[in-house]
Amino acid sequence: MAKRKSASGNPSAGSGSLEDIPDLAPPGRSVPQNIDAERGLLGAILVDPGRVMDLCVSRGILPEAFSDPAHRSIYTAVESLSSKGQPIDPVTVSNVLTVMGELEKAGGIAALTTLIQATPSGAHAGFYADLVMEQYTRRAILGTVRRIEEEVYDPTLAVDYVLGNAEQNILRLGENRNPSGATMADWKTAVGETMATLDRQLSKPGAISGLPTGFRQLDDKLRGMHPGEMIVLAARPSMGKTSLAMNVAECVARGRDIFSRPFKEADGQLRKHGVLVFSLEMTQIQLTTRMLCGLAGVSAYEIERGLVRRDMALAKLTSAAAELSDLPIRCDDQSGLDVMDLRARARHVAKKTKIELIVIDYLQLLNHREFAKQGQQIMVSKISGEIKAMAKELNVPVLILSQLSRAPEQRPGADAKPKCSDLRDSGAIEQDADVILLLRRPSRMSPRTEGADDPRLAIVDVAKNRNGPTGEVELNFDGHLTRFSDRLTPSPDAVTGDMEPVSAPPVPQE
Repeated sequence: MAKRKSASGNPSAGSGSLEDIPDLAPPGRSVPQNIDAERGLLGAILVDPGRVMDLCVSRGILPEAFSDPAHRSIYTAVESLSSKGQPIDPVTVSNVLTVMGELEKAGGIAALTTLIQATPSGAHAGFYADLVMEQYTRRAILGTVRRIEEEVYDPTLAVDYVLGNAEQNILRLGENRNPSGATMADWKTAVGETMATLDRQLSKPGAISGLPTGFRQLDDKLRGMHPGEMIVLAARPSMGKTSLAMNVAECVARGRDIFSRPFKEADGQLRKHGVLVFSLEMTQIQLTTRMLCGLAGVSAYEIERGLVRRDMALAKLTSAAAELSDLPIRCDDQSGLDVMDLRARARHVAKKTKIELIVIDYLQLLNHREFAKQGQQIMVSKISGEIKAMAKELNVPVLILSQLSRAPEQRPGADAKPKCSDLRDSGAIEQDADVILLLRRPSRMSPRTEGADDPRLAIVDVAKNRNGPTGEVELNFDGHLTRFSDRLTPSPDAVTGDMEPVSAPPVPQE
């Protein structure tokens, strides 16, 4: 294993290194440390190793973060097991410690068992990790400052060297606090990749640069969903935001638009795209039922009430199920997720399979334990920031649903249209989002709203588009199938991808 940098940023032992930190505290003061938090974090790792180790990696936890030598040894053993994909429990950890020759120093297997007994769950691992990192950073600062002080008093060193070395070591402290471990991209590489993208667009004018949503008119506005983007789809309850998000997820996973025509890939091949769905409101069975019935064109409502012929419905459902079962969709329907848990789960899935879109339903149902006591507005703003950071870290578009406040319902007539300022709980959502889509169905709003007499009409207002135009897009909504579609239908020449506007037959109001 490569030797790690010390707290001072110097990989070699010496003045200011981690080994010297316990002696650096001035008289009457103790070295910054939190032994109880260290025990809590190690216990959480042994109780829930998969999730907590992902969390530790995201926080940048290193063995040096533990002030107690025994704890440092235990975490080194745990980190070694995790890097090899091996199970983590008292037996495997004690075996590694034995090989390292540090089992006795760590307190033996009894110490590992005690850690588990003192930690009933890993729920507070994030809190413990933050406390450990806070004290580690303080020790690192202390060691760096002490080393700078020694160089200041060394008459053999030029002042310019001392100043430059001090700046470098302080900057290294900031780099070590980078939770994602991301490094700055090479500028020349970035320019080259950008030129390649622009060249492809010039060679194929009008081609969508991002991942298509499956809705032609929406893609004309967005030019697809792009890696690193946070896309917010917001609406009042019962407007169909979950249905629209799942329609997009279905199209992406199938590699086909809402009318089942293949996306125009660069190589002309039909390609399915991996989708990860976090459903905090509905169960996986409920989502699957909607998607299956929508793809089959059979109403779940009519099935429940025996209003369809069994043989005909079963044939359509069987055909749709055969295709749906092979789609690269992963669904996590755990309710009440903490946003840091969500990020760890997304990271874990992304390590195992290629994910090209993440859907979260919905933002206000997420928690953030660290800020839960500071009020809903602050917590939601922190959650929004974490989601944007996840989109950049995993380099995928994240489509996150959000509730709107009641403000649109209190405005008369045309003013009832939702606005970005109606996003519920925090203005940070509007600030963090790259794209904001405001969904409304006039027939479910005030009778004086334009289009209120058309039960099919759904309007998606692209209210914010950081890299493109804004404006409204009209869609059709089939209430029986809970399914959206372009307000255009395929022409007989659907193979060519051409579309012609036609009048759609009315569908009874829900």
